[in-house]
Amino acid sequence: MSKPVRVAVCLLVTVVFALPLVAMVVIAFTPREAILDDGASLWTDDWTLENFRGLFDQFPVARWFGNALVVASLTTLLSVVVNLLAGYALATLRFRGRGLVLGLVLATLLVPTQVIMIPQFELVARLGLVGFFWAVVLPSAATALGVFLARQFFVGFPTELLDAARVDGCSTLTTFVRVVLPNARPLVAVMTLLAFMTQWNDFLWPLITLRDPDLYTLPVAMRLLQNAYDNDYGGIMAMALLSSLPLLVMFVVLQRWFVAGITRSGIK
Repeated sequence: MSKPVRVAVCLLVTVVFALPLVAMVVIAFTPREAILDDGASLWTDDWTLENFRGLFDQFPVARWFGNALVVASLTTLLSVVVNLLAGYALATLRFRGRGLVLGLVLATLLVPTQVIMIPQFELVARLGLVGFFWAVVLPSAATALGVFLARQFFVGFPTELLDAARVDGCSTLTTFVRVVLPNARPLVAVMTLLAFMTQWNDFLWPLITLRDPDLYTLPVAMRLLQNAYDNDYGGIMAMALLSSLPLLVMFVVLQRWFVAGITRSGIK
């Protein structure tokens, strides 16, 4: 394929993916009356902040944003730690049934989330966590995809470094913290971005478990802008834009390590 064709294909793909983002930004800054009268469009001559002012005047957006940040941060921290340790154990430790454990972990990827939602809710309800952030955080503390990515990354880790650490008298945990982890920054970046993005955008599970509107996260709170008779499209797009900003910032910051981590984890 020639270079002009590749450039044209890249531009086309960029336009396709950028159009929804452009539409979201334009509608978020379009007056409500203009949307009701003329409908949504990809450009407006009347740029305004009234949709954002209306959000902050009518709803506790700052609280919802803080809730989403706390839940996503706690989930990401736990998920990265647990998945890293599990992937490292499956890649480097020799124990009976290791292949079976890995197979069972990967088999959970075939199970739809909706299938386990009822028993999962019953579990958190019996633990008395419904109505608290932990009901959202703990079920996502480990993921099959995260364990698989970590395992694939550590399989290719130089065994010479691990052997040298053992010769120096380092325990398995010390070797992981002092030798392996400093060289696993790309993997940590991938797992951090994926875990944060998944939890930040989660809607159904927080809706079920966080019953108090003061505990809602942004995706759940966004439904309060919708009703059966009238939708505040400008407010919805403004909320969606605010919800997208942390993910955009994280991806820009972690982009270099994200690409390297995906490549070294063997995911094509």
